[in-house]
Amino acid sequence: MNVLVIGAGGREHALAWKIKQSSKCDNLFVAPGNAGTSAVAENLAIGVNDFEELGKAVLEHEVQLVVVGPEEPLVKGIRNYFASNESLKDVLMVGPDEVGAQLEGSKDFSKAFMVRNNIPTAGSLTVTADSLAEGIKFLSKVEAPYVLKADGLAAGKGVIITEDIKEAEDSLKVMLDGQFGAASSKVLIEEYLHGIELSVFVLTDGKSYMTLPEAKDYKRIGEGDTGPNTGGMGAVSPVSFADEAFMKKVEDKVIKPTVDGLQSDGIDFIGFLFIGLMNVKGEPYVIEYNVRMGDPETEVVMPRIESDFLSHLEAAAKKELHNEQLTIKTETATTVVAVAQGYPGSYEKGRVMSGLDADFKGIVFHAGTTQKGEEIVTNGGRVIASTGLGSDIQSALDQSYGNLQSISWDGMNFRKDIGQDLLAL
Repeated sequence: MNVLVIGAGGREHALAWKIKQSSKCDNLFVAPGNAGTSAVAENLAIGVNDFEELGKAVLEHEVQLVVVGPEEPLVKGIRNYFASNESLKDVLMVGPDEVGAQLEGSKDFSKAFMVRNNIPTAGSLTVTADSLAEGIKFLSKVEAPYVLKADGLAAGKGVIITEDIKEAEDSLKVMLDGQFGAASSKVLIEEYLHGIELSVFVLTDGKSYMTLPEAKDYKRIGEGDTGPNTGGMGAVSPVSFADEAFMKKVEDKVIKPTVDGLQSDGIDFIGFLFIGLMNVKGEPYVIEYNVRMGDPETEVVMPRIESDFLSHLEAAAKKELHNEQLTIKTETATTVVAVAQGYPGSYEKGRVMSGLDADFKGIVFHAGTTQKGEEIVTNGGRVIASTGLGSDIQSALDQSYGNLQSISWDGMNFRKDIGQDLLAL
């Protein structure tokens, strides 16, 4: 079959890399892709939200399956666009419709869904500018640290966590006053959960589901989890504290009620569920849902899947996932993300990269890169994700960091402590 992956980051490179391994894959396209995806697929210079041009490309290239990487086109209704177009409605797609995508597109919608379906999560209150006084009152009743979340999509930057009540109150006012545009016209104030965070990934056809390898990511820019949040500076899979007993609780208390809740709400959900969890004294609590794979977690999840991933995707899109059998490698995978100088603040693009033709161990996934003539240059904040594989965390990390010794560009930066917290357990 011919497959189109929509997106341009490390997640999409990892998805394309895995899909390409399938005997079912004839022609593979990525829109818009990056310098790395061009090695496994044909890049199409189309933006992720340009539904009309994406539709034309699907027809031109006789694409049978579309896999949507990022959240924005899902929240904006790419599935609805295809379903309402006579010539596109029979194209298979992995990714939920506009309503299902609200699990990520609206923190308020997501939290109400969790509460309605008895899914364990932190206590919260959603406020608007008109109910600011109620928000201030709620903050006074919860214990520090204080968690504020913009209701809508804010490119991973809409969460503020502070120990200071005055800072929390001021931040709430600024957010409601348009700090994140329409995304923070509503703000979710949430109780802080104390525990260890991990990500669980589920592929579902709306009724059946398969649980993909779990991962732990590292969000802050600085070592020791300091500094501002980023899109993710590294990841590890499997996660040592997510043992069989804990994952059974996750399935019984989170995954099954989530899939059942989608059905009872009449949401026809086909795609990925990324469940951000906190392990609180051995009990799982949901921090958030995303409706696509995570990045950089995909770069450690894909290399651990042994079975035919394209077969799983096709079955999910056809609502035949119950026929599939997922097999997972026992190997550990780690990824370390190298970023542009200044990220997650302002940074320059177009820095010439060298060493990308080295004989790497594991896989080097491209994220913010592009081809410029004969050279590959930086084209984003997170530039590459170096993934290593090994019998344990340390041997995988040796590969991840070893690869980065060969690669360079002006201002390259990466964390040196990925996975060290898990090694210390």
